[in-house]
Amino acid sequence: MTTIAPAPVPVRAFVPTGSGLSFGGELRSEWIKLRTVRSTIWSYATVIVISLGMAALMSAALDLGGNPVPADAQATFLAQAATFGVFFGQLVVAVLGVLAISGEYSTGMIRSSITATPRRLPMLAAKAVVLFVCTFVVGLVSTVGSSLVAAPILAGKGVTASLVDPDLLLPLLGGALYLALVSVFALGVGAILRSSAGGIAAALGIVLLLPIVLSMIPATWAADLLPYLLSNAGLAIFGLDLGSAGLEVWQNVLIVLAWVAVSLAGAAVLLKRRDA
Repeated sequence: MTTIAPAPVPVRAFVPTGSGLSFGGELRSEWIKLRTVRSTIWSYATVIVISLGMAALMSAALDLGGNPVPADAQATFLAQAATFGVFFGQLVVAVLGVLAISGEYSTGMIRSSITATPRRLPMLAAKAVVLFVCTFVVGLVSTVGSSLVAAPILAGKGVTASLVDPDLLLPLLGGALYLALVSVFALGVGAILRSSAGGIAAALGIVLLLPIVLSMIPATWAADLLPYLLSNAGLAIFGLDLGSAGLEVWQNVLIVLAWVAVSLAGAAVLLKRRDA
């Protein structure tokens, strides 16, 4: 008796079609990743605490020497106290921006992210958008909260201003914008170096150490470069003029955007060319 074996059924290899997740799906995915990481919560909490604490400290330490502050400068005084914590907050969000992508390389999760988005660039764009929005909101909470902390302290010294005063409101928005842009810049650095330690060192070096090094060089070209550094231009957006050479606010914004664009462009090129 002969047994007739069934003809083998051809197996077709699975070939993914399309480009993976939609951009909306990418945004939801990156939002879940960002908010479920413990370092994100601690980093944002640190930004708020530093900002509120520095505002209280600056307001309490302000000694006017019995000289009244002119009415047209009172909002500026309050804005400087409310945004002083941004100087320290930029370091925290820079670390967070690097970790937002370098952590995926260290855990191997980046392979899953790239599999879900084969074109890769939408993944990077989604990370940048989510990080920017979250950091801007946290930055706005910290600066507005700091103004509310500083206002009653300074009121006892004769300095008052309305929150809707442009001389106060615009610096508060500028501080939040700068924090958000620094985090996205650091995201690009982290994507380029793919290392938490290396990315953090590079980002903090550019934000903090580079201005110090150039300011110590006794050369004209070094002094000419100072206004175009990321942190000097960024801090000048909301009134902390640390060598911005009197540039307009919109010019400082463009300088910071140029740093962010270069960082993200380098990250995009290397993300497309390199293996995960």
